[in-house]
Amino acid sequence: MTTISMQVNGKAVSGNVEGRTLLVGFLRDHLGLTGTHVGCDTSQCGACVVHVDGLAVKACTMFAAEAEGAEVTTIEGMAEPGAPLGPIQQAFQDHHGLQCGFCTPGMVMSAAALLREVPRPSEAQVRDYLEGNLCRCTGYHNIVRAILAAAETRGPQGEAQA
Repeated sequence: MTTISMQVNGKAVSGNVEGRTLLVGFLRDHLGLTGTHVGCDTSQCGACVVHVDGLAVKACTMFAAEAEGAEVTTIEGMAEPGAPLGPIQQAFQDHHGLQCGFCTPGMVMSAAALLREVPRPSEAQVRDYLEGNLCRCTGYHNIVRAILAAAETRGPQGEAQA
């Protein structure tokens, strides 16, 4: 067992894990943050995307110990409990960017990473960025619309507008 520590959604956390524990397992099983989904365990679906030190990472491909000392953000960290949805989450709701919801946390996390890198992406850029995220319900049209709408609610530098 190895003791690991990191910041998750702005809070210091630690735990004892086996060396083979994946970050997605640590988040779900040790911390109870079940918004990060396990869809394939092979890095194909993107349902497990989280941010590690600001970068979008598929949590099923990273050992928890590799996140030692890192700042990790999960879907639960995208809006405070009881607070209004974040702009990307609200855009997904407004533009029907979800159906069953299984892929949604990974899509939202990927969208946030894209909008941080490219505050005003084109439709082609959104579609290209989402290549590693699978949705079996929507056909992506409304997901893309939601991300483009979220980009419109952001300022010229990509910051969320009130």
